[in-house]
Amino acid sequence: MSELKEKILFSLLAGIAYGFSVTPRQKRGVIKDFAKIWKCSDKKASDEVRNLAKAGLIKKIIQTGDGSYRIELTEKGKFRATEYQLIRKLRIKDEVWDGKWRVIFFDVPEQFRRGRNALRWKIKKLGFYELQKSVFVIPYECKKEIDIIVNYFVLSKYVYYGSMEIAGKDINEKLIKEFKL
Repeated sequence: MSELKEKILFSLLAGIAYGFSVTPRQKRGVIKDFAKIWKCSDKKASDEVRNLAKAGLIKKIIQTGDGSYRIELTEKGKFRATEYQLIRKLRIKDEVWDGKWRVIFFDVPEQFRRGRNALRWKIKKLGFYELQKSVFVIPYECKKEIDIIVNYFVLSKYVYYGSMEIAGKDINEKLIKEFKL
């Protein structure tokens, strides 16, 4: 999901009414105000709102009693925004190292490239070290966090998690130095 879509969903989730006035000129003024907040062009903000509506994440337009309009999240949109917020805030607690390396490796088909790239981005953000293109290592227990990420990106068939105690002397020393253990 693009950063702008996240901002729009989070704004709506937080209860900020995305109001529209009746005339096109007033509508453009509202879009311009939100575009400044979301740091994007007016056209991009308008396009993203339309895309979110097409995806079923926001209700198209709801007319209020005073003649203005507002956009609200659908239940699916509320769920997606909450879920994405959880993914964004996910952290692995650094505990005392138990001598085991947690390893994630995956082989995600090209047709799921976006999910694969998002998975790779998130596990790097969590502090994993990229040992090879699709092999990542961290010294701390994180099975629950990985399950959340993998399920969110719907990649459980392609991602594997394990732990190992000895990774070979050279690799082990490299990882200890990398994680400052």
